[in-house]
Amino acid sequence: MAKKVSQLRRGVLELAILALLGRGEKYGGEVVDDLARRDGLEAGPGTVYPLLTRLGTAGYVETFWEESPSGPPRKYYRLTHAGSAQLSDQRDTWRSLVSSMDELMEASA
Repeated sequence: MAKKVSQLRRGVLELAILALLGRGEKYGGEVVDDLARRDGLEAGPGTVYPLLTRLGTAGYVETFWEESPSGPPRKYYRLTHAGSAQLSDQRDTWRSLVSSMDELMEASA
């Protein structure tokens, strides 16, 4: 069962991160912590940071540094206009997919 969850989760992490950043800017540790609070979306720094980098390379996320109340400055991430558009597109695709899957699951129950 864990392997099945892992395969499904892997496919939705990008959308989950875009959705989190759609709520406001966050530093990487916050993204990791926010994902950890959601069943099935747990992802460690070794998964989250490369994905944030890929989203930045794609032009969906931009970064900036801000002083931390404790410790060194933190690198924050926020959506660009292109990232907001990508989130909207992926959200629509996700909702359509979920609706279709729900319909299939109900028909087979």
